[in-house]
Amino acid sequence: MTLKFNLHSLLLHIFVLIVTVATSTELPLFREAPAFRNGRECPKTAWSSLHKRAHNPSIIHITMTLDSTYLRGSVAGVFSVLQHATCPENIVFHFIGTQRLRADLRRTITATFPYLNFEIYHFNTNLVKGKISYSIRQALDQPLNYARIYLADLLPPGVRRIIYFDSDLIVVDDVAKLWRINLRGHVVGAPEYCHANFTNYFTSKFWLNPVLAGAVRDRRPCYFNTGVMVINLWKWREGKYTEKLEYWMRIQKKYRIYELGSLPPFLLVFAGDVEGVEHRWNQHGLGGDNLEGLCRDLHPGPVSLLHWSGKGKPWLRIDNKKPCPLDSLWAPYDLFRHKSFLFSDS
Repeated sequence: MTLKFNLHSLLLHIFVLIVTVATSTELPLFREAPAFRNGRECPKTAWSSLHKRAHNPSIIHITMTLDSTYLRGSVAGVFSVLQHATCPENIVFHFIGTQRLRADLRRTITATFPYLNFEIYHFNTNLVKGKISYSIRQALDQPLNYARIYLADLLPPGVRRIIYFDSDLIVVDDVAKLWRINLRGHVVGAPEYCHANFTNYFTSKFWLNPVLAGAVRDRRPCYFNTGVMVINLWKWREGKYTEKLEYWMRIQKKYRIYELGSLPPFLLVFAGDVEGVEHRWNQHGLGGDNLEGLCRDLHPGPVSLLHWSGKGKPWLRIDNKKPCPLDSLWAPYDLFRHKSFLFSDS
């Protein structure tokens, strides 16, 4: 009787422990990254205030979103940037998250990157409430997927330029090279693909409406992936581009003119008016298509950034023991710390 009671108590204790661990934090745990220090050639910087950081021309500003689903990818992306940067201490990360997880995200990032210069900003999801229409993948419909539209409002006014990175990429080159590109008066710089077939991105309702279709008439049909962008935030604010993108979101909500999340509004506003960046800075599509997520190879040419856009994410395929060959290039940047024995295969 005593043995049976003790066994029952032990099982109950284990159950409570599992529930406590599972509910005490929504975020995965990560190993601490090493400290990355500047090379001798790096300009000296002063970190006295966010205002001075925003105005310091030696500082590289990078922004990414943070959430519980893609945090593992975001951490790998940050790690890759720091590891390949000549002046890692001169990089400031501007993270965008929701208020609900903001404190937990700050603790996680601080514990993983104790020497990182970063800020976390609250993205009010009410900004896009009622403006998002469902797409071919649920992940594309999450409010944070639209935060890139509001960067000019979220970041300090003194930040003149920003690099936007998605959470499913790694950088294998010095990000300063991307930072220094000349935008030549454009608002956005990104790798372009000017043999795109725009009919694939919009529905028949769009093409049959002469007013709507006229938005892309006489423009170069250049596709660009919005997961890697260099943005002049001052010109963005001056041109009120947030309002222009929101306009197409409202049109979409009323007429359903596209199927693919936050990308089509960017094409409608910027396509043909983007400063082209070398394709090496966005080897995208490594996550496969948006429905099957099948394995893909690299594009021809040199590589500075690998981007697992599409349905298949490397950490999920690795955990499922069904990795694609290129997932092995992402794995060295994975700082994920596996759970205790309670969650192991045994």
